[in-house]
Amino acid sequence: MTTPLTAARGAVSQFGQLFALGADVLVAMTKRPFQVREFVHQFWFVASVSILPAALVAIPFGAVITLQLGSLTSQLGAEAFNGAASVLAVIQQASPIVTTLVVAGAGGSAICAELGARTVREEIDAMEVLGVSPVHRLVVPRVLAATAVAVLLNGMVSFVGVTGGYVFNVLLQGGTPGAFLASFSSLAQLPDLWVGEIKAVAFGFLAGLVACYRGLHPRGGAKGVGDVVNQSVVITFLLLFFVNFVISVLYLRLVPAKGA
Repeated sequence: MTTPLTAARGAVSQFGQLFALGADVLVAMTKRPFQVREFVHQFWFVASVSILPAALVAIPFGAVITLQLGSLTSQLGAEAFNGAASVLAVIQQASPIVTTLVVAGAGGSAICAELGARTVREEIDAMEVLGVSPVHRLVVPRVLAATAVAVLLNGMVSFVGVTGGYVFNVLLQGGTPGAFLASFSSLAQLPDLWVGEIKAVAFGFLAGLVACYRGLHPRGGAKGVGDVVNQSVVITFLLLFFVNFVISVLYLRLVPAKGA
């Protein structure tokens, strides 16, 4: 029977192994030769399975944020700030999270399943026997691919979300196009865009790392592969919101607001 203490020790051990794998990935990135073909293949795969869901999710996500904030600002008599509040919420918070959720759910789960199948078939052990590093050969290209896709999709999701919010604000809430854009330009600053991209880099790296880590440690054959796929998605979601909180707090504490 698993006790709470045993479960806590297991969780700490797995977190330590994940951290160690992340350090190994950072070291392996500097080694040559870089697996360009594998990186391009994984990049195209993750992008192809993520771009359409990300675009489709971005439209209602941006619209809901804009409509909700528009209703709130109307009650407070601050309709002039609706554009700034909506756009900053999408760029800083919603866009990186939505992008990474799609990358982790679509691309990360497939990466985890592939590595899990290879581990079950003992291909990973065979590579180690032959002196080939699985981290350098398999993990690094997949982590970098997930990171690159997250960064690029974050820009697309930000644009689609902001555009969708703008359209819904003007059409459904009677907002003024000029006021929407003017409030955004008066309060937004370049670091607001950079923090969204920084989050996309961190989240994409985290999604790829967790997918590879769980894929390299399945238990129980084919059923174990299915279990680690589910676990990779859940763990990524949990770490994603924690890291988002940390980055957001640091940004708000270190970067002064425009006009402050």
